[in-house]
This record gives sequence, structure tokens and C-alpha cells, in this order.
Amino acid sequence: MTKAMADDFDLILEQGISFGKAGGTKPHGNDKVKTKAKKKKYITGAHGSGSAMQKAKYREQRANRRKKR
Repeated sequence: MTKAMADDFDLILEQGISFGKAGGTKPHGNDKVKTKAKKKKYITGAHGSGSAMQKAKYREQRANRRKKR
């Protein structure tokens, strides 16, 4: 083992290894909606997907059911 490798090995033994996330700055003010389920067109079924339209229908029924109480 070379001296450089021995020094690195000793440093790892003394300080340990950190497996955390890499540091970095994230841009502030990034208000993008990242999931389809939260987008307005998807919620209302306006983008034409049959699944989304059915889910929108069920959401509307559930909202109306709460108003009746």
C-alpha cells in the first residue's frame, strides 16, 4: 500500500464515511407542480383522458355529497 492510500485509509478510519446527500443550492421560488394529480387540467379531466374524466366525476360527486350534510 502506498503512503497516499494509507493516509486516506487512516482518515476514513478516524472520521468515517458520510453517505448523506450531496450539498448544493436549490433555486428559491421554484413553485412548479411536479405531479399530474395536482395539475388543474388533470383534476378536472379537461385533457381528455378517460381515467382522469372518471376521477373528476367522482371528485365532483364527493364534493357535492359533503355539501348536502
